Amino acid sequence: MSQKTIHVFLSHGLESGPGSTKIQALKLEAEKFDGVSATALDHTNSKDPSVRLEQMHRAIDAAGARPETTVLAGSSMGGWVCAQTSANVPVLGCFLLAPALTLPSYPNAPSTIGARHTQIIHGWQDDVVEPMPVIQAAQQQGLPILVLPDGHRLQDSLDRIVAEFRLFMMLCLDLD
Repeated sequence: MSQKTIHVFLSHGLESGPGSTKIQALKLEAEKFDGVSATALDHTNSKDPSVRLEQMHRAIDAAGARPETTVLAGSSMGGWVCAQTSANVPVLGCFLLAPALTLPSYPNAPSTIGARHTQIIHGWQDDVVEPMPVIQAAQQQGLPILVLPDGHRLQDSLDRIVAEFRLFMMLCLDLD
């Protein structure tokens, strides 16, 4: 029996890049699973959320990824890109770190996340994307959210984030 490929697309934040610590840690964790292809998108050529959203759609199309086998993971603006992508094309999973879901300067904010599985992780001390509006958006959509004693970059929570992503991938892959 052939195993279907699961595509994981990782989207970094506004001031970050595809080589950032969080994105690379999540990419390495995703690649530990059999049948998973992980791609860290490079959005550094634009700070426009709409351009980054189009880049995500192009990457998914170029990989030939089907929505039911696609997992999106993103941080800050990258979280918005993933959430908005899933609102347009329901995917298997969305793993969102300090997602900029409720910033009024982003188009269509807040998005209705259209993923079979979703996990949001946010920091209580986040002063870039305030936690309470994201918590309220998660509550309105009935989505799981983990709020940690950390700031926007979630730099003190990397081990926890990777552990949560491992569990999330197991859920998406239907592994026990």
